Amino acid sequence: MRRTKWRGTILFVIILTVMGATAGLRLYGVGTETTAASSGATTVSGPATASAAPSASATPTPTQTSTDAASPTPTPTATAAAPAASPKVVDGAVENTRFGPVQVQVTFSGSQITAVKTLQVPSGGRSDEINSYAAPQLAQEVMSSQSANIDTVSGATYTSEAYSQSVQSAIDHK
Repeated sequence: MRRTKWRGTILFVIILTVMGATAGLRLYGVGTETTAASSGATTVSGPATASAAPSASATPTPTQTSTDAASPTPTPTATAAAPAASPKVVDGAVENTRFGPVQVQVTFSGSQITAVKTLQVPSGGRSDEINSYAAPQLAQEVMSSQSANIDTVSGATYTSEAYSQSVQSAIDHK
C-alpha cells in the first residue's frame, strides 16, 4: 500500500523534471534552428532534428519520382534554407544617457543575431575609457544571449541600459 503512494510522487517529480528541462532548453534556444554567422550555413540541433527527419523522408527524392534523370527537382530543405541566408541589418534607436547617446546596429540572419556593431557611445574624458571596454562586452552579451536581455557592465550602467534598449528597438523593427 505504501509503495503506491510513492509511485505517484515519483511520477510527479519525473514529469516536473522533464517539463523543467524542456522549458530550460527552449529558454536557451537548444533544439531550434541556428545559423552560423561566418559560413551562412543553417544547422539544426537537438529535438528539432527528430521532427525535421520525418518530413524530409516523407518527401520523395527526385530519383524516386522521376524516370527522367535530366530533370531533377530541388528538395524542400534546399529551398527552405536559401531565404534564411540573406542578412538583414537594422539600426537601433538612439538612446540618450546623461553622458551621451548610445546606438547599435544589429545584423540578423533569419531570427538569429549574427553581428552587433556599436554606432555611438558617449565620448570624452572618462567615457572613452569606460566605453572602450564596455562596448565589446555588451556586444558579446547580445551575441551569446541572442536578445536584449543582457547583464550590466560594472562601471558602465547608463551605457549598458541604453545599449540594451537600442538592441531591443532593432529587434522590434527587424
